[in-house]
Amino acid sequence: QVQLVESGGGLVQSGGSLRLSCLASGRAFSNYAMGWFRQAPGKEREFVAAISRLGITTDYADSVKGRFTISRDNAKNTVFLQMNVLNADDTAVYYCAAGLRSGPRDPVRYDYWGQGTQVTVSS
Repeated sequence: QVQLVESGGGLVQSGGSLRLSCLASGRAFSNYAMGWFRQAPGKEREFVAAISRLGITTDYADSVKGRFTISRDNAKNTVFLQMNVLNADDTAVYYCAAGLRSGPRDPVRYDYWGQGTQVTVSS
C-alpha cells in the first residue's frame, strides 16, 4: 500500500514558477513509475508528465513540454514537478500518481493517487 502526499501548490502570477513535490509513504518506491496529472474546472483530468522507475525516461504532454520538468529522488521517496513560465491554462488541481504497469499517459495504469494540490495562475 502506498500513500502519496502532494505539496507546493499555490497562487502564482503568469510567467512565474512553482515546484510541486510528492512524497510517497510505503515500500519499494523505485518499483513505481510516477506521473503527474491535472484537472481544470470544466475539463477532464489530463496527463502532464511521467517518469520511469529509475528516472531514466520521461514523458510530457505537448502543452507543458519545454516548461515543466519531472524528476525523482528515490532515496527520499519523492517525485518533483518543476513548472516554469506558468500561464492561466496551467490553473488546475495537480495530482501525483504511482503505477506498477507501463503506459505512462493512461490514468488507468496508475494504482495510487494523491489528493491533489491546487495551482492557480493569475494574469
